[in-house]
Amino acid sequence: MNRLIIDRSKPDELAVKFPASHDQGVLCRRLLESFGHEIGVPEGEDGTLQLVTSELLTNAIDHGGGGGARNFKDLEVDVPLQASLSVDSCGWVLEVTDKGGGDPEELRPFLEPDGLPDLEDERGRGFFLLAQSVESLTVEESPAGDGLTFRAERRYAGGTEA
Repeated sequence: MNRLIIDRSKPDELAVKFPASHDQGVLCRRLLESFGHEIGVPEGEDGTLQLVTSELLTNAIDHGGGGGARNFKDLEVDVPLQASLSVDSCGWVLEVTDKGGGDPEELRPFLEPDGLPDLEDERGRGFFLLAQSVESLTVEESPAGDGLTFRAERRYAGGTEA
């Protein structure tokens, strides 16, 4: 995979497949954020969308099979990642799927923190911030079984639709 693939077949959703490098992740993030603005993410909510998108994409690039490649030309293997953002009048849902294997059970404690994260531990601080920013943050095995899918759901004040 050597390019971004954009799917806008659903009016309230944007899906993007992209190579697992940080430069391509930046492009994907900008596309998702622009779509959110276009579809109607309210002012004041855009900062949360930006934080969550950035953290989940960066995590997928660094740990999801691409080895944290800075630039597309630095990728040693073809590792496509996928992100999708759906928006309705009550909130948004962001899903990011990687190809890095992993066990969802090992990550779930970081997604549902009981208290503050251990500042000496290199793992979990980003997930702690994400969990505080959204109503729901989950991880499952990817549909293909070769990675993980993270799902972040943000509801606006008064919104209840899923």
